[in-house]
Amino acid sequence: MRNELMAVAVGALVAFTGVARAQGAPAAPAPAAKKADAGKPAAPQGKTEATWWGHAAFVVRTPGGAVIAIDPWLSNPKAPKDVPRPEALDAILVTHGHFDHVGDTKELAQKTGAKVFGSFELVNLLGLPEAQGVGANPGGTFQVKDVTIHLVEAVHSSSYQADPKQAPQYAGAPMGYVLEIEKGPTLYHAGDTGAFESMSLIATQFKPTVALLPIGGHFTMGPAEAAQAARLLKVQSVVPMHYGTFPLLQGTPEALRGALKKVRGSTKVVELVPGKATAL
Repeated sequence: MRNELMAVAVGALVAFTGVARAQGAPAAPAPAAKKADAGKPAAPQGKTEATWWGHAAFVVRTPGGAVIAIDPWLSNPKAPKDVPRPEALDAILVTHGHFDHVGDTKELAQKTGAKVFGSFELVNLLGLPEAQGVGANPGGTFQVKDVTIHLVEAVHSSSYQADPKQAPQYAGAPMGYVLEIEKGPTLYHAGDTGAFESMSLIATQFKPTVALLPIGGHFTMGPAEAAQAARLLKVQSVVPMHYGTFPLLQGTPEALRGALKKVRGSTKVVELVPGKATAL
């Protein structure tokens, strides 16, 4: 009997709501945005947007609503001080195990529940919950909302030191990432690397249009090598990164522009400001 009365009451409520709307009564207000949505970079409709956090750290927002952090060292010396950290992330991509690239990965993963992608060895060393750690290697491909993520090679070293009192541990092969975005550009984050001939294979296979390339030198390629990398990749734009954070990283965007002129490259240099969201 109780169930029958409940059914009658629900039916009456539904009928009343339909009549009220038909007569022009105002609809119920939309629920407030979830707290998890706060901190997402605001992307213009239909655009892919990137926020550079200094060094090699980026947060990318896509037309389909994916929010992806790459090498999230958000406490680096060049990081913006007045921009809130992202509170919602779908994925975190880590190119290799060095502290200036792992950065705040564990804290962000714990806070947002995002999946963390990286080399098999590194993901195991990070000690993440099994449901969040996605260990893989170059050649792996994954889907995150409207983004197809491809893992590609890089030329560098990789070790992870969880405890400064202990020796670093081998963290697998370094990697770069190609992000194929529906209704958006294809981004290539090279990670820490020198230029290598197989970048031409990345160009052939994935056809990236925007490359995020290190230009600082010493630990990675400098401006002259980055210009050669842009030539191999055949990209329309280069976003320089991994420069100016430390005194050893002396490459500059202006030097990159000069190097591109020397190789007669038509690639445009897009110099981002830390903390400012930019449509790509």
